[in-house]
Amino acid sequence: MTLPSRHISISIDKPMKAVYDFVSDPLNLPKWAAGLSGSIRKEGDVWIAESPMGSVQVAFVPSNDLGVLDHEVTLPSGETVYNPMRVFSNADGCEIVFSLYQLPGMTEKQYQQDARLVEMDLLQLKEIVENIPG
Repeated sequence: MTLPSRHISISIDKPMKAVYDFVSDPLNLPKWAAGLSGSIRKEGDVWIAESPMGSVQVAFVPSNDLGVLDHEVTLPSGETVYNPMRVFSNADGCEIVFSLYQLPGMTEKQYQQDARLVEMDLLQLKEIVENIPG
């Protein structure tokens, strides 16, 4: 069985490395990801973010040169959600793609709302990184 998925992307007028460096820094997550907008802190080897549903753990893939930004979010319920994410070059700028899965039990309406939230997060990310000097 596979889950329904949607690939949400946006073009950003900044080089891939600059966008990757910003997004891969967990401390920047609350600046652009509304679902984790409270705060983020490191406790030992674990990143803890405040979300509307309470504290969640966020685990990121190791730093890499391929633009892979995948991360897992462990919800207060203990459920872990895998979030594939990539950034790749497009001429002088880049594309960033977030793959959103429709999880079991999620209604179509909830899935559409989740997709809108991801789109808003990516627009916020674009706004921030395109305005970073350099």
